[in-house]
Amino acid sequence: MIQKITLSFFKLLFLFSFLFFAKSNTYAQTIVPQTFDGLEKLCAGNSFNEFNATFSYIDFPAGTTFVVELSDSAGNFTTPIATTLLQTIDISPTQKTIRYAVPTNLAGSDIYSLRVKSSTGVTSPRFRNSLGNTSFPAYFKTYESSFFINNKSDAAMICSGGSLTLSINSEAPSPAAISNIKYKWYKDDVVIPGQSSKDLVVNSTGKYYAEIDYGQCSDVNFSSNRVNVTSSSGGSGVTISSSLGNPFCASGTGTVLTATSGNSYVWKKDGTVITGATTRTYSTNESGVYTVDVDFGGCKSSGSINLQSNGFDASIDAEDGYKLSEGETITVTVTTDATAASYEWYLNNNLISGETGNSYVISVKGNYKVKISQASGCTANKEFSFRINGDSGPSSVIPNIIKLSGINPYWNIPDEYKNASTKVIIISSNGDKVLDVVNYQGDWPQNNVDFKNVNPVYYYVIQSDTGEKKGSITVIK
Repeated sequence: MIQKITLSFFKLLFLFSFLFFAKSNTYAQTIVPQTFDGLEKLCAGNSFNEFNATFSYIDFPAGTTFVVELSDSAGNFTTPIATTLLQTIDISPTQKTIRYAVPTNLAGSDIYSLRVKSSTGVTSPRFRNSLGNTSFPAYFKTYESSFFINNKSDAAMICSGGSLTLSINSEAPSPAAISNIKYKWYKDDVVIPGQSSKDLVVNSTGKYYAEIDYGQCSDVNFSSNRVNVTSSSGGSGVTISSSLGNPFCASGTGTVLTATSGNSYVWKKDGTVITGATTRTYSTNESGVYTVDVDFGGCKSSGSINLQSNGFDASIDAEDGYKLSEGETITVTVTTDATAASYEWYLNNNLISGETGNSYVISVKGNYKVKISQASGCTANKEFSFRINGDSGPSSVIPNIIKLSGINPYWNIPDEYKNASTKVIIISSNGDKVLDVVNYQGDWPQNNVDFKNVNPVYYYVIQSDTGEKKGSITVIK
C-alpha cells in the first residue's frame, strides 16, 4: 500500500515539474526591439516602400519565424495590420533585421505603432522611432506629384456677394480619381480648417492652392498651382479679341478668339451654343457672330465679335454621283473670287497632268477632286470632291488596254467591282503580284511602268459576289 502511494506521488511530482518547466520555458521567449530604421515616421509610396526593423530574441526553438505588424490607425493591436515581408537578415544567432513594406491601401494616421510577432505567438514591446516615441505617423502616398486646380488657370474672379468653386483638375496628371486622398486647402499660405475634399467653395479674394494631406508625411511638392482670386463688378463688359485680327485670313488652324478672363465660359456662333467650347479661348476658321457668356463667380456678362474672313469664296457646278453615258462628256467649272487663283484637278487621288484651269472636261467615271489656291494676299485653299458614275451592269466591259498618255492613264474597271466585297489581283508576266486589294478605286498603275522593248502585259483576277473574272492588261505609252 505504501509503495503504491509513493509511486503515485512521484508521478504527480513528475507531471507538475514538466508543466512548470514548459510554462517557464514559454515565458523565457523574449523579443527586444532595438532600432526602428533610424526613422521618425513611415512615409511610403509607389516610389519607396522598404523599411527595416532590428530586434534581439532569446530562447526560441529552431525554425521560429518573425513578422512585423502595425497597429490599427488608432494605435491599437486588437486587430493588427500585416506588413509584407521582403527579407529576413540574420545578424547573429540572437539578432535579426526584418525588411518589410507597408500595405498600399494603408489608411494614413499619425499614431501608428509597430511590433514584431513570432510564429510561437510571442510579441515584442512597441518599437520606438528616432524621437523615442512608440506612436508615429505612417502613410502610403498613392499620388506623388504636383497637380492643377481651376482648369490650370492662375487667376479667377468673384463678384460681390457671390462665390466660385475651385476644383482639382481631372485631366492628368491628377489625383482626382483616387477616392481615399484628402487635401489641405490654403488661403494666403494659411491652411483653411475643415476643408479636405477635392472642391473648395470660395467667397472672398485671396491666393488659394491645395496640397495632398498625408499628415506629417505631407510634401509641398505634392501641391497645386496658386490661383489669385480677385473681385469683379460683374463684368462691366466682356471683350473678345482675334489673334489674326478682324477680318482675318482663314487658313491653317484659323484665328484664336480670347475672352475676358472669368471662371467659366459658354461660346456661341450665330446664336447657337458651340458644343465643347467652354474655355477662355476658341479657334475657328469660319466667319460669323461669336458671343461668349462669362461667369465671374456669382455674376455674369457677355461679349460678342462679328468675325469676318478676308479669304475667298468658291463654288463648283459638278453634280455628285452624275451618271455618265457611254461616249458622253461633261464640263465641270469652278467659280471663285480668289486673287490669282490656281487649280489642281485629281482623278482617283492622282493629279491630272496639265489641267490647271478653272474647268475640266470629264469623259470617264471616277472620284474627282479640284483644289483652288490663293497665293497672294491671304494665302488660302479650298477643295471640292465629287464622284462621276457610269453605265454599268453585269455585261460591262473590263478594259484590257491602258494608255499612259491618254486622258485616263489608269485601269478603270466597271463600278460594280468597286466595293468592299470585291478583290482585285494583278500579276506581272514574270508572276509577281503587283496589286492585291479590295475596294479597288481605279488608280493603278501608280508607279512608272518599265517598257523595255515591248509593251508590258499583266494579268488580272477579279473575285466578286457574282463569280471570278480573269484576263490580261496591256500597257502602252
